Amino acid sequence: MTVRCRLAPAPSGSIHVGNARTGLFSWAFARHHGGQFVLRVEDTDASRVSEEAYHGLIDSLRWLGMDWDEGPDVGGPHAPYRQSQRLDVYRAMGERLVEQGDAYRCFCTPEELEERRQAALASGKAPGYDGRCRDLAPAERGRREVAGDPWALRFRMPDRESVVHDLVKGEVRWAPGALGDFVISRSDGSPTFLLAVAVDDLLMDITHVIRGDDLLASAPRNAALIEALGGTPPKYAHVPQVNGQDGKPLSKRHGSTSLEAFREQGFLPEALMNYLVLLGWSKDAETTFLSRDEFVGAFDLDRVSVNPAAFDTQKLEWMNTHYVQEIAEDDLAARCLHFLAAAGLSPEPALLARAIPLVRERMKRLDDCVELLRFLFTDDIAPNEKAVALISGAGEGYLAAAADALDGVEWRADAIQAALDALAERAGLSRTKGWQPVRAAVTGSNVSPPLPESLELLGRERTVSRIRAAAR
Repeated sequence: MTVRCRLAPAPSGSIHVGNARTGLFSWAFARHHGGQFVLRVEDTDASRVSEEAYHGLIDSLRWLGMDWDEGPDVGGPHAPYRQSQRLDVYRAMGERLVEQGDAYRCFCTPEELEERRQAALASGKAPGYDGRCRDLAPAERGRREVAGDPWALRFRMPDRESVVHDLVKGEVRWAPGALGDFVISRSDGSPTFLLAVAVDDLLMDITHVIRGDDLLASAPRNAALIEALGGTPPKYAHVPQVNGQDGKPLSKRHGSTSLEAFREQGFLPEALMNYLVLLGWSKDAETTFLSRDEFVGAFDLDRVSVNPAAFDTQKLEWMNTHYVQEIAEDDLAARCLHFLAAAGLSPEPALLARAIPLVRERMKRLDDCVELLRFLFTDDIAPNEKAVALISGAGEGYLAAAADALDGVEWRADAIQAALDALAERAGLSRTKGWQPVRAAVTGSNVSPPLPESLELLGRERTVSRIRAAAR
């Protein structure tokens, strides 16, 4: 048997890191077993989805390092892979279930359903569907159809215990009648999530469904639908959700937690993937850093935790710092270009390549390069508050003397350093206090890459000009 797994996100916004983590587990399981991975897009709800979100979804997943054998952008033998393009398939399967006696038309209005739900709650009964239309007399059903009464399709859930042998949760059971008959097609003919997922898993030969445990109760319903349609349900693995530090599921109250947001904040995809796969899974007790291939080679559902994982942005930033320090300098420079350009800067590639070694150790994220290197790629320097204080606090004539001293030295870092040190000594200042006003005048900040090396890169003319301007 060829292992076939899938990821089926809805393009209603940027993909959440929790969904991405679960998708990584599914992808790695397929790759580990030499199987196939399918990307399927759940976009039947036109009010919530958008083409922009769809394209962003594809881009974000590829940025993270995932690939797929079949999907809306690559095609495949089970196309189409967008549910909005498969509506005829779902309608046909719904009618087939009706003809088999496994589904029926339910004429209950939303108001009637809500009234009966409240009555059930008031009497201490389960609030699920009460089966009112399950065994409606043929004559009554015909009368209501002729009258044009709106109806939805409900699946007739088998009157037996439902059992799911979950690969993470273990055996999970539901008593007969606990799940109730459920809607598979709305009054407008559109399929529900339960029908679309079951039909697609069946027709796309999905063998393993790895998804969040918030969908655990869907598994027996999906399985029953697939069995009614003559198929064998896939094996299910429901993994715990990712929570925030407060122990609650990640949401907007925890800030932006989408792949797109972390990408724009300057996190490396290698670091984010590494961090995400360790949320609820581990290779062993010691391993922290894993490459993409190492993760795939080691992934096993047996090591997935049954407890929710907590997302810690500080730990992610620590891991990202490690990756920033490890990648090749030319690679780091290339990745920084996006952030510099977004800030309105146009760095000369050769100058950027020389600057990267100066700032690498000070970078936690890629976007750190903007403030660290801004002074090199623009002459529009607006000193920050601390820089203004350092400039105004410099002794009378100190900056002018610094400009004169630097104007006459050989333009190498060691010579620049010697000139700055001599100037500070004559003024009775430590290196730190002597250099700070010069740094503020040249960079507009109280922090910068190593000063002599920075000035060497900036060039004599620009350096001296900025110091003289600050001295006035």
